[in-house]
Amino acid sequence: MEKTLLSFGHGYVAQTLAPLLLTRGWTIYGTTRNPNKVKDLQDQGVRPLLWGQDDIAAIIAGATHIMSSVAPAEGKDPVLAEFRQDIAQAAPRLHWAGYLSTTGVYGDHQGGWVDETTPLAPGTARGKARVAAERGWADIPGLPLHVFRLPGIYGPGRSAFDRLRAGNARRIIKPGQVFSRIHVDDIAQVLAASMAAPDPGAIYNVCDDEPAPSQDVIAHAAELLDLPLPPAVDFDTANLSPMARSFYSESKRMRNDRIKTKLGITLHHPTYREGLAAILASDRA
Repeated sequence: MEKTLLSFGHGYVAQTLAPLLLTRGWTIYGTTRNPNKVKDLQDQGVRPLLWGQDDIAAIIAGATHIMSSVAPAEGKDPVLAEFRQDIAQAAPRLHWAGYLSTTGVYGDHQGGWVDETTPLAPGTARGKARVAAERGWADIPGLPLHVFRLPGIYGPGRSAFDRLRAGNARRIIKPGQVFSRIHVDDIAQVLAASMAAPDPGAIYNVCDDEPAPSQDVIAHAAELLDLPLPPAVDFDTANLSPMARSFYSESKRMRNDRIKTKLGITLHHPTYREGLAAILASDRA
């Protein structure tokens, strides 16, 4: 069967997934609002669709798989606002649909463990918008929807190494604060595994095995680069942006058992240590 993926918001995660699918003979369309990214997508083997100019509805009608990485804007999901009816019409023919959400939908658990059955209790406007978006996608009749809840994403070009090299890394200290995270390569393998074994209605926490304070990750990255430890800054007095401060308003540990038991995933990077080591090895190759 010929497989065609329409990727809404073809960014960091989708660009990591695409090579896995292209080598298996997939056709991939990726949307972008930036005309300057069209050639980059073409160079990656992806067929670009410029939002507002190209006929995205026609591609929806012919796709076998649809994935959205687009975040809500002003409390609304831009994809659903523009294309909900087109997606609803295509739903009976789709083999798989995926929505990339965030672990912010769970709210604050004061460092406690959270799994996919934990009630949603978002504490931020961003988290509430994600819950609304998840429900908006789930409300499309017949859509074979899969929801992937992602924590902090890191990988090549987006890691503690980049902040250290830029000289703006800090170790923000907030006692008891932990974050879950995931290497982009592991998100890609989870998405590919789900596409290979669709389970409409499934929800997956996509995270590694070791939630940890962000200052531990920064410290380990500095050690790998043989750089001095960045300064420790107390959270209460740190000059953080409202967005950065909001991330620290929630603390939880994400369980990832379901991606292992249901999708057979063995993480490439089970903790930040393996993930950072792989990035450094690639940088030095």
